[in-house]
Amino acid sequence: MTYYDHEAIRKAYPDVIYIQDDLGAFTDFPYDDTNKKTLVQSDIDAARVTLDAEYAAIKYKDDRKAEYPDWGTQLDYIYHNGIDKWKTDIVDPVKNKYPKPS
Repeated sequence: MTYYDHEAIRKAYPDVIYIQDDLGAFTDFPYDDTNKKTLVQSDIDAARVTLDAEYAAIKYKDDRKAEYPDWGTQLDYIYHNGIDKWKTDIVDPVKNKYPKPS
């Protein structure tokens, strides 16, 4: 069975509406040879590189989100310590650990 990189195929070929690993990619229904898209691996590889670069540019957001405490904990910290202390103790360390790419 062939496994395709569905996300990269959709990036490289926006007209593809259906992908099935054991059959291929199709641009219209019915999903048969009349609507089968010819896939070029170098196009798919280039799309994967682009997708990976796009994700790397926003990955810091996911990293920060995973690192911050839940909202209840943060609000409790603000209540007991104030916003300035919250910024220096909770927000700034996470932002410094996962800086926004330039």
